[in-house]
Amino acid sequence: MASRKTLNAKNLEPLGAERLAELLIQISRGNATAQRRLRLELAGAASPADMAQEIRKRLTVLARSRSFVDWRQRKALVADLETQRQAIGQVAAVDAAEALDLLWRFMALANSIFNRCDDSSGSVIAVFQAACRDLGGIANSANAAPNMLAEQAYRALIENEYGQYDGLIEVLAPALGPAGLDHLKQLILNLAQEPQQKPRAEDRKVVGWGMGGPLDADDLAERHRSSVVRLALEAIADAQGDVDAFIAQQGEKARRIPSVAVEIARRLLAVGRAEEAWAAIDAVDQDRPGWIPVEWEQTRIEVLEALGRADEAQAFRWACFERLLNPEHLRSYLKRLPDFEDLEAEERAIVHALEHPSVHHALGFLVTWPALDQAAHLVLARADELNGDFYEILSPAAAALEAKHPLAATVLRRALIDLALERNRTKRYQHAARHLEECDNLADRIEDFGGFDAHDVYMRRLKAQHGRKSSFWSLAA
Repeated sequence: MASRKTLNAKNLEPLGAERLAELLIQISRGNATAQRRLRLELAGAASPADMAQEIRKRLTVLARSRSFVDWRQRKALVADLETQRQAIGQVAAVDAAEALDLLWRFMALANSIFNRCDDSSGSVIAVFQAACRDLGGIANSANAAPNMLAEQAYRALIENEYGQYDGLIEVLAPALGPAGLDHLKQLILNLAQEPQQKPRAEDRKVVGWGMGGPLDADDLAERHRSSVVRLALEAIADAQGDVDAFIAQQGEKARRIPSVAVEIARRLLAVGRAEEAWAAIDAVDQDRPGWIPVEWEQTRIEVLEALGRADEAQAFRWACFERLLNPEHLRSYLKRLPDFEDLEAEERAIVHALEHPSVHHALGFLVTWPALDQAAHLVLARADELNGDFYEILSPAAAALEAKHPLAATVLRRALIDLALERNRTKRYQHAARHLEECDNLADRIEDFGGFDAHDVYMRRLKAQHGRKSSFWSLAA
């Protein structure tokens, strides 16, 4: 049962309205964000029109601001923006048309704010992306005129410099309806057909460098236009359920890229065009397995299943597992085998993992599966192949093995320690010191170090080789 001193609405009610009002005044003194929130609430209590007017005033102030917002001030800016977004939602409950206009004004702030803001945390863009999602429901409630809404969306897409309008067409599709989508598509096609005006050579302004050499402002503007056109036509095609229109936006070279092939094949599968999905997924250059993602492999399997080629799908699952030891491929493969055959196949998979060229892939698989006895055997048998740079694999593996296999866990942690010290990775010294303490704690549980140095021998070697690295030893002490 919660204490009566716990801060929650029920416990605060007995204080009464008058006392709570006094507390709010005290707490908000000197806090501009809290004061703005209270003014908004007061305006909302008076009327939705008053609240809308308060929001407009604040949006105008934000639009006129020019001061830079660094990481220290970012939290206050996010709170301010989120307050305005939520207040617009309150207006929408009683006047959706007014709220829709306010939300477009809110979204129009994005470019100017990002031009003067450090958003390395991504917290500012998150507010605008949430507001973009709000547009769909509010536009629907407002019964916005489809053509007018299409024109607003068109202008927004052109101004989408920071990704604030990503997903706009998808969220607006219900409100746009067939007529609005057709109108937006025509606006985008008109944009694609606009002639590009090239300035004279002496007037060209270099603003960056690419793989092909210098990039001027006009090159970037043309790239932006091409990107807007392609992405918008793709989104419109999806909204209209037009698979062929989506495919038409992908060039011949692009269709051989695994991620693009996946997008095409999945759309074709969804409408029952499995043969064409196979042609799309099979267009990828499979002689370069290093660039093929798991999503492509999974989609290829789904296409084979849809075509009734279950045996080929099963063979491909095994081939995919053999290449990168993906446990999901193996689980899917085993699930489709008759009883008892799955046990033999699992044993064969573990043997293959132990012999895999990449000891780190093998270790990651064996620990995840889990097959900890075999993982420990792998570590001890192939210790000289371990690379402490694979921290994300070695550290969790050591934690998983230390209960039953303390020597294997120690070998893994030594690899992490050695790399940090040998390559002077000072940022890793704190972790290395912790690993050394863990090795010390495990030492008494290891009865036989086999061909590996005992803990005291390892410590002497470490001090002989790295004794002058005082910043590490101060942490290890």
